[in-house]
Amino acid sequence: MNSIMRRTGGTSVRSERHTDQAISHGVLLAVCCLLSYKIIIVLLTVSRFVPRDDELLGGMWAVVATIFVFRRCYEESANAALMRASATLFSFGLCLIYLLIFPFRPWGMVALIAIGAIVLEAIGRSEDVITACITTAVVLVVAGISPEHAWKQPILRLMDTIVGIVVGILGAWIAQRLPRLSSLSNTPFPVPREPNHDGTSRRTYHSADEAN
Repeated sequence: MNSIMRRTGGTSVRSERHTDQAISHGVLLAVCCLLSYKIIIVLLTVSRFVPRDDELLGGMWAVVATIFVFRRCYEESANAALMRASATLFSFGLCLIYLLIFPFRPWGMVALIAIGAIVLEAIGRSEDVITACITTAVVLVVAGISPEHAWKQPILRLMDTIVGIVVGILGAWIAQRLPRLSSLSNTPFPVPREPNHDGTSRRTYHSADEAN
């Protein structure tokens, strides 16, 4: 009976801890996304470099980069940032060279996707293939939607990506230094015990870890 109650109490604490972690992670991610969106919108607005549509696109791109990079662990965020940055730089390089010479064409897009995938696989960066190919497709399609100065798109999207990555990394760094919600696992909770021989009962406190 006691073991069942301990197990039930430990499960309850773990469930509570998981809920707290999920809420804090979601809220902090949302704040980081809003911050990256606002930063890039302000930068593009002040520069007067692009029309309103491109400002909104830049905000979306920065948010996507933040979501991609922001992880529960700072080390994981740093690794994700490196992967995102390397794949993005490679893709933007291909797109910039292409758009300086040719306008957007579907055959050009699929050719760059094929080239990017082949090169990345050949140099042992297969984990970057998906990100690079998605980036290539989006940049070229956007360049097709706004054909005037299409070559600017890779440069603008690179700036958006940098802002999103920096904010995501900063958010992960802050999250790691906030009070650890995982400390809830060490919070004692009461577990009823069997009555003593004299008819009295005593209550012993156990941590969630002990309950396991």
